[in-house]
Amino acid sequence: MSKEIKFESPTLAKRIKGMLGVDFYRLFHTPLFYIFLAIAAIIPAMVSGMTALPDPNGNMTALYSNVWQIIATNEPLYVVREIADYANMNMVFIFGGIMVSIFIGHDYKSGYVKQLFTTHAKKQDYMISKSLVCAFAMACMCITYFIGGTVAGLLVKYDTEVNVPALIFAIAGKMVMSLGWASLYTFLNVIFRRYFGVSIFSSFFFGTGILIIGAAAILEGLGLPGWILNVFLYGSSVNASLASNLGTFILCAIISVAWAFEYNLLGTMILDKCDVY
Repeated sequence: MSKEIKFESPTLAKRIKGMLGVDFYRLFHTPLFYIFLAIAAIIPAMVSGMTALPDPNGNMTALYSNVWQIIATNEPLYVVREIADYANMNMVFIFGGIMVSIFIGHDYKSGYVKQLFTTHAKKQDYMISKSLVCAFAMACMCITYFIGGTVAGLLVKYDTEVNVPALIFAIAGKMVMSLGWASLYTFLNVIFRRYFGVSIFSSFFFGTGILIIGAAAILEGLGLPGWILNVFLYGSSVNASLASNLGTFILCAIISVAWAFEYNLLGTMILDKCDVY
């Protein structure tokens, strides 16, 4: 009497592990990843090297007074008033968005997506894997950004005084935000998968946080506090400042995971209902 052979479908964990293996292999074997790691280090080094800029009266004023201001602002600033307020580790989320667009755009241009979904029907696996791999890449960019900005700040002899725990929580908070940002960019690139230029622009636009900065200006005009915006990705990223604490990090982690869940869910729904090629 012959025995019936049963084939069990692989679990979510096994499927994700397999896709992560492929995506990490592709990430580590493309110059794109290393180019953006270098960009993330060079840009803050160049900005830190700008020891002075002319103010509205034509007088030269120091861009920073402290090495660590290239990493984060002294306190959460939701409305940008000068370049020094904007030029910090949040710039990684702009570079990272462009990198994600190119990385995912290559999936469609090379035909990888068509081949993948012919043999691998789970669209959610694609969203999860891409979000995790791109989050890892952006977290690595945060590290090279920190190295480049710190070395340049030390070379131009900025002050090094800092609350060390606050600095650590600020960096950790921004790094953990990479998951939420990567999920957003993956979602945007699923929407604009046929329009590579639009996907690049959309990633750049949302990475700058223009919408949240505008909303913060309105709130400020109404006399309302900017921390209300901490429920958004850019708001929480700004909240990770040199005044950070454990609570700041926990908030960043919660918001990042919540938005990652939302964008992965929406992206999966789009892939399930639309032509992905």
